[in-house]
Amino acid sequence: MDFSYQVSENIDHIIASLPLFKVELALAFGFLFTIAATLFLDKTWKQSSFYISIIACLGAFLILLSQYNLQSSGFYQMLILDKMSFFARSFILVSLLIACIYFQQYFKDKIFSKRKGDIYSILLAAGIGLNILTMTSNWLMAFIAIEMVSISSYVLVGYFSENKKQAEAAMKYALFGSACAAVMLYGLSLVYGFTGDLDFSSQQHIQGLIDAPKVMVSIAFLFVFTGIGFKLSFVPFHLWAPDVYEGSPTPVTAFLSTIPKIAAIVLFGRIASAWISTQFYFSDLTFLFIAVVAMVTMLIGNLIALRQQDVKRMMAYSSIGHTGFLLMAIIGYSNGHHDILLFYILAYTLMNLAIFAFISILEKQEGSTLLSSYTGLGKTYPILFTCFSFIGIALVGLPPTAGFVGKLLVFSSIFELYQSSEDPIFLALLIIGALTSVISLFYYFKIPLYAFLRNTASLQETPASSEETPASLRGGTTKQSSPSSPSAPFSPSPFNILYLIGILLTILVLLLGIFPSLALNIFSING
Repeated sequence: MDFSYQVSENIDHIIASLPLFKVELALAFGFLFTIAATLFLDKTWKQSSFYISIIACLGAFLILLSQYNLQSSGFYQMLILDKMSFFARSFILVSLLIACIYFQQYFKDKIFSKRKGDIYSILLAAGIGLNILTMTSNWLMAFIAIEMVSISSYVLVGYFSENKKQAEAAMKYALFGSACAAVMLYGLSLVYGFTGDLDFSSQQHIQGLIDAPKVMVSIAFLFVFTGIGFKLSFVPFHLWAPDVYEGSPTPVTAFLSTIPKIAAIVLFGRIASAWISTQFYFSDLTFLFIAVVAMVTMLIGNLIALRQQDVKRMMAYSSIGHTGFLLMAIIGYSNGHHDILLFYILAYTLMNLAIFAFISILEKQEGSTLLSSYTGLGKTYPILFTCFSFIGIALVGLPPTAGFVGKLLVFSSIFELYQSSEDPIFLALLIIGALTSVISLFYYFKIPLYAFLRNTASLQETPASSEETPASLRGGTTKQSSPSSPSAPFSPSPFNILYLIGILLTILVLLLGIFPSLALNIFSING
């Protein structure tokens, strides 16, 4: 009798919690419909899977808007709905929609033997995992969400393997990710054994960790942070990123470098916020761990990026360096600066999506992602490379961009902590953060250097070379130029959707750099 009553009570609670899961259910239905469209509709309507995925993302976003003021929890406290999860999921859904467009444009004129519609179902499945990751303080839910995202990422990378280099990158990613997942799960089993509770923010969980042997707890959490470190690709779990980013198609690289990091940073921020302010001895170790990893990650990411000649590989190391900066923002978040972390995540997302839009356009037209392939193209694509350069300036952290405001806010929060505590670790973070920002200037400025300030002999000797550029990217018909009158510079067509997205994102980056209060006022979280 007691058992049947308990089952009935559990079912009632799950049903009562379902309205909190509406956004993810919309993505789940989109996932199922996309698979059905791939099997039955794509033969007659080739873009059916794409349009269904777009509708699913838009529908999920509209449902999310209704949860703006909702502060609640469900599924036995495993899912938390608050302002942080609301904004993080907003970023994820909009980014997923843009990623779907990137994939659609990538395959638009490309012959591919496998089903293209499967890609969109994989993206929606990843979106469900990413949303859950931003909403939970439960270790088991976090692990399941991380694995949903990881498996989707493995499939995305491996699905496009067309040569040995790409197959090797996919294999490295899957093997390294599987090993990290196994290590993380072993760490979680130890944590559960010590505490009997999987909610990392609960008092019972923290008290259980305080009572457990310190050495074993330290080992357990180093194992746990291995899994989170893999998703964030901070040092020393970054080794997969450069090969995978370079070997994958540009839309996959754009996805991997941007969207999973939003969710992983929010999860890591929740952990830090729950622990750093408690009497748990590991709170000091957690803070030290984040600070040291942030400094090492910023240094290694930016220093190695200096030597890269492939722009996608350069962006891989740039992404690693920015992960270090995001970890700095987490320290500020754990001390109450929620708006700063959200602003920096927003700025990072806009900058990364914009730069990969431009990389994708240029790769499609020039057939290469080497920096040397951009030589002299500033005259051919002046608007594109102007926007490209502005995004590079934003990634460095120079005014008047959102990147500058984001870094300034993070530096201000760390300096505020240094003034109140006079802990030298905060000073070290400030110095290394400023130093690595200066270092990044040298490799981001390679893009305008090659595009505007260098010319190849072939470009000087063959004025007709611009005619080889497809007219679809130049905004008009090819026009033969006479030796006496140089041809006017061409720009991408205004009807190229990647070009439009890149310009729109660039405008947003500049707008938030000039008027940061537009976002900061919305992100302000009180209680």
